[in-house]
Amino acid sequence: MSPLFRRKAPQDRLVTLVGKPGCHLCDDARAVVEGVCGDLGVAWEEKDITRDPALHEQYWEQIPVVLVDGRQHTFWRVDEVRLRKALTD
Repeated sequence: MSPLFRRKAPQDRLVTLVGKPGCHLCDDARAVVEGVCGDLGVAWEEKDITRDPALHEQYWEQIPVVLVDGRQHTFWRVDEVRLRKALTD
């Protein structure tokens, strides 16, 4: 198979949750991300928009935002099935 069409294995992915403290939607998103990534062995990180002016400027109206490999996957509500599919397809 051509390297251009090779899919990444779930453990080669990176999920980033962009949010801020005191955000109840961020807490909900964290629970979904933590569960899905834990099940699949996917690395994930959390970034706080209050500590990063560039992230604040880009995402402050959309938090929580979930990025998969640096690309925006979703915002506000994180759908567990959709995230799992994005990480395994």
